[in-house]
Amino acid sequence: MLLDWLGSLITPAARDVRRLGYVRDSIWLLSRSRRCRAAWRPHLDLSRAFVVETIGGLPRRHTAVVLGSGLLDDVPLEALAEAFRSVVLVDLVHPWPARRRARRYRHVRLVDADLSGSIDWLLGRRSDLAPALPDLCRSPDVDLVISANVLSQLAILPLDTFEARGRVPPDLGARIVRAHLDGLAGLAARVCLLTDVEQVEEDRGGQAVACEDLLFGITMPEPDRRWDWTLAPFGEASRKTRLVHRVRAYRDWTG
Repeated sequence: MLLDWLGSLITPAARDVRRLGYVRDSIWLLSRSRRCRAAWRPHLDLSRAFVVETIGGLPRRHTAVVLGSGLLDDVPLEALAEAFRSVVLVDLVHPWPARRRARRYRHVRLVDADLSGSIDWLLGRRSDLAPALPDLCRSPDVDLVISANVLSQLAILPLDTFEARGRVPPDLGARIVRAHLDGLAGLAARVCLLTDVEQVEEDRGGQAVACEDLLFGITMPEPDRRWDWTLAPFGEASRKTRLVHRVRAYRDWTG
């Protein structure tokens, strides 16, 4: 807990972002990734390998944009930096481990952006969601946009915040998910989409005891690849059960 508190203090972020809890959640994710490193490794390896395969099929490699770069655990930064003239890492919070990795490359830059489109609404500056993707994704220089296991995360904090205030806008989770997917589908660049779509709680016998739709009813087409991610192994969330996420990967997302 002390390390988490210190990590929150030293992580650069705008005041409003910190106040809404995004820095706290980023540090919690960093702590969980360290505790669950062995359980997460297959998922992280598969995610990075899928992106590398996608890079290999591109005819031009000027700029790559990573949406939801976060900890960079599932992002093959070295391969991207080698293949592209410019790499842009987009997230609301860039923790220090990710910043240190990015600093090794002069042509890699960090961009702060709210991919949920909800922050100004939460702060009372808008009456609805803002556009889902930053304008830089539409630049003619961008040849690859990667949505890196962020889609299912976008609505979590906005929903929690509105619920704490006693009013949750109708279909907010589904609207945030759909806005991200539609925004990706409208880009001229190749889009590599990785996302978890379902959470299954399994007992020690391998039986599912509960399931949760992580995309709020949005149906996804058949992916190029699929795998399971043990998000919380036995003992992390519960001694008797573990949480497994179903992951879908798309090499050329068009909606």
